[in-house]
Amino acid sequence: MMEQAFFFLFAALAVFSAFGVIAVKNPVHSAVCLITCLLQLAALYVLLRAPFLAAVQVFIYVGAVVVLFLFAVMMLDIGRERLKDQLHGQRWVVVTVIVSFFALAAYLVVNGELSAPPGEFAEPMLARNTEVIGRLLYTRYIFPFEVVSFLLLVALVGAIVLVNRDKGGS
Repeated sequence: MMEQAFFFLFAALAVFSAFGVIAVKNPVHSAVCLITCLLQLAALYVLLRAPFLAAVQVFIYVGAVVVLFLFAVMMLDIGRERLKDQLHGQRWVVVTVIVSFFALAAYLVVNGELSAPPGEFAEPMLARNTEVIGRLLYTRYIFPFEVVSFLLLVALVGAIVLVNRDKGGS
């Protein structure tokens, strides 16, 4: 019962902070909302009894990716833009999509049921959590892992090129 209450608390905070990422005007405040969202997801991993994934979530995403994001935002000096300027008369479409998404999510939460009893598969995997993740990551999912690492490298090089172009570098 207490675990379910913590789940709803962390999930609600994650959703509100994710909304804050796109709703606030200041890019630095948006990054702070992103940090809050990622920390809530790490708390959800702890509730799922996956401490390795929670630690990876905090160290890699919060510790590295968001810091790089803040660095890029501060270096590019992105101007403030308003949400009204971005929508161009599509406000009702956006509101309809958002309301229908939240209505569907509420329906699924109220009427959904688990297909497997909770905890049935968690105990055998808990002892070997890190080993199983590492074995799957470097055997079965090695190609997606390498594709993602290449995409992150391209994004980093692109950010460096944008910063050098704006500063008049070669």
